[in-house]
Amino acid sequence: MKNAPKPGNRKKIIIISFIFVAFFITLAFINKIQFDDLSNFTKCSIYSPSSKISSLPIKSSSENDIRILIGILTLADNHQQRHFLRLIYGTQSVAGAKIDVKFVFCNLTKEDQKILIALEIMLHNDIIILDCKENMDKGKTYTYFSSLPDMLKDESSNSINPPYHYVIKGDDDTYFRLPKLVETLMPLPREDLYFGYVVPCPSMDPFVHYMSGMGYLVSWDIVEWIKDSDIPKRHVIGPEDKVFGDWIREGRRAKNRYNAKWSMYDYPEPATRCTHELWPDTVAVHRLKTREKWVRTLEYFNVTRDLKPSKMYHIP
Repeated sequence: MKNAPKPGNRKKIIIISFIFVAFFITLAFINKIQFDDLSNFTKCSIYSPSSKISSLPIKSSSENDIRILIGILTLADNHQQRHFLRLIYGTQSVAGAKIDVKFVFCNLTKEDQKILIALEIMLHNDIIILDCKENMDKGKTYTYFSSLPDMLKDESSNSINPPYHYVIKGDDDTYFRLPKLVETLMPLPREDLYFGYVVPCPSMDPFVHYMSGMGYLVSWDIVEWIKDSDIPKRHVIGPEDKVFGDWIREGRRAKNRYNAKWSMYDYPEPATRCTHELWPDTVAVHRLKTREKWVRTLEYFNVTRDLKPSKMYHIP
């Protein structure tokens, strides 16, 4: 045939064809690896909503750890404050304790709340919605404590009893330093305990008056008593911290009481008989009503000291 390639040229064509085939096979293989790597990277980068965090980081875990529930009474619409407090409490590392921080408010009343609060619950799982009309001194605190035993019994997936050793009612303008709180609680009884900042300010005797609403703590047996006793049910109207103290006194509860003054106190400014300067042994600071006061307090306690250096950011 006139156009038939010579034997030498035929050999070259076969070699070139083989090289082209090998090249395309190699290219396809490389693309497959890149696609698989990209796919795996995407899988690792997507946040899984099933990974809910309701408790704080712990350095150790054992059956002897103190279990604490901190219920921060707030309002449904205070989204920004909740997100801010999640930063404050989510970055505190606690040894010897399991601490759950929950945000507590009454029934939702607006359409947008149903969506926004539901999203918060899906992501953070740290909200308790009580069956009540939103209020400050008309029974919200009673509903909070009295609802917990049945609520936690229904939610519990294990047989831990009690579900918590201590329950705290706190304000959303109070900063709890959790390691210091745990350190203070370690030697204290886990039954019949009432812990907080005694008011009025000059008083140092926890058996005379009551604990400030900035944040007080009771042991689980008192929570169960609040649920079952008729004494709290008959008296729910009035300043909630004083009313709570009335229940304890009338019911002859809390033979163990601990006055955390002056480890708990109001922010130094404006100065009152309830304030003093910030100091290292602080358990809680109250009346942080502005972002500036929060920032000054967090700066004092050097809360970002564990921030690791990185080329991804520069914070002088």
